[in-house]
Amino acid sequence: MARIYQAGSRKSLMRRKETMKYSIICLVIVLSVAAPAPARTVELTLHPAEASEIAEQYRLLPKTAEQTDADAVPLYNKALESLPGDSQLKKFTEWRNTPLDKLPVAQVESSLQKLRPALDLAAQAAHCRQCNWPAIAPDKVSNELMQDLSKYRPLAFVLAVQARLQIAQGRYEQAIGTMQTNLAMARHLGEAPTLVQGLVGLAIAALTLNQVEELIEMGEAPNLYWALQDLPEPPVDLTKTMELEIANLKNYNFLVRKQFEKQLKPAHERVRMQMSAVDRRVTALQCIEALRLYAGSHDGKFPDQLSDVTEVTVPDDPVTKKPFSYYRTSSKAVLEAQGTEGSEGRDAIRYELNLKE
Repeated sequence: MARIYQAGSRKSLMRRKETMKYSIICLVIVLSVAAPAPARTVELTLHPAEASEIAEQYRLLPKTAEQTDADAVPLYNKALESLPGDSQLKKFTEWRNTPLDKLPVAQVESSLQKLRPALDLAAQAAHCRQCNWPAIAPDKVSNELMQDLSKYRPLAFVLAVQARLQIAQGRYEQAIGTMQTNLAMARHLGEAPTLVQGLVGLAIAALTLNQVEELIEMGEAPNLYWALQDLPEPPVDLTKTMELEIANLKNYNFLVRKQFEKQLKPAHERVRMQMSAVDRRVTALQCIEALRLYAGSHDGKFPDQLSDVTEVTVPDDPVTKKPFSYYRTSSKAVLEAQGTEGSEGRDAIRYELNLKE
């Protein structure tokens, strides 16, 4: 009987080790897909914008008063189920990067109309106060879960294209609503029980900030300083999930636990870098909107230094806890932050800013 018990214990341990290995492999795969792109220079042409009460009312996440008590998960599942196959969604990947003035408006509108059920369901889910993900042990990431997660990417792309079309057509309030849906979905995924789900959320949040950049270049667009300020810090927080993943290792013996802790440590460090990169980018865009406000009340000119901005509070870099690096030349201004140690520059940012006369 003792031998039978020992054999069963060994089999159970082997199964747990295999699922943990699978979880780590999945985490590495998702990290390679969702990792921030290498440092890039973003050039933006801005229009001076004075503060307005209307702009202060916009938010990039649904307001509490607009949320419902429904559960978001069934709605997300229905939205994903209603999407067509990948072959029919390929064009959205192309449209995601097409210059706004070259978007084939009629074709994009027609394609979006066919996906209206999925888009409406996603918007409903984004306005849910609850998101009750099924309980999944962090060390039991299944192939089925990975397949389900892969469907969120095309849904996020479709929403991104919808926001881009709305921006191109000057429907800024609707574009902000679409970005709300993507950012709320990103945050909901960040509350899921596994890191691979949260990493997909981080990738969606980073994608949505591309549309924020496009919107703030538009002449009649509202200033998003307050909307960006209102986002949580960080916008997608995976800290609790990482802590849970480490705590779950108590089920293993000491040697196995130490082995997995060693494997998870560098992966968790990269997750923290990705969280910081998204948070830093949000704050940098908030600084840029503060610069637009300054220009709106100072004859269309950038300040000599960030401390000259008194219209609103200019936030510090959330990574260094110090002001962003900023300087102006005769024709433009530059806002930047260097990459942190170990990030290989992936979290570095540099915005070259021009003012429209």
